[in-house]
Amino acid sequence: MPDCKIVTTERRPTAVVRVKARLSELREAQQTSRARLTEVLPTLGVAPLGHTCTLWRPPVDGVLDMEAGALVSGPFAAVDDVVPSELPAGRAAYFLLRGSFEGLPDAWKTLFDWCAAEKLALADVNWEIYSPPEDVEPDRLETALYALLA
Repeated sequence: MPDCKIVTTERRPTAVVRVKARLSELREAQQTSRARLTEVLPTLGVAPLGHTCTLWRPPVDGVLDMEAGALVSGPFAAVDDVVPSELPAGRAAYFLLRGSFEGLPDAWKTLFDWCAAEKLALADVNWEIYSPPEDVEPDRLETALYALLA
């Protein structure tokens, strides 16, 4: 039995770069977006809260609509392609992946399979919150996966 559960999430402000990328280009899109965010984040006038995140919606025609970002202390004015957004509030299915990002596809499958078994309706808004950057050893990484419920 996977360690999945339903949690209640609160709205959390983020600074993001919005990207639409083919599934085969996700790694490059994430790297480019995160580099841009690292460059601009210190100029936004908000405090980063130590965690990065990605909000995404299911792919359409092989293209994933995502927001690569970081949790921040509050709202701010957009700077070019770095814009304010937020992680949603509501009921969500939750699963914690411990280990390398290589495990993300299987972790999402675990969460979605659990949702199907529990007959939970999904809202097609999903997100990941990553461990702080100082935890760079793959076996120490933790990625929280959330699937908003309809």
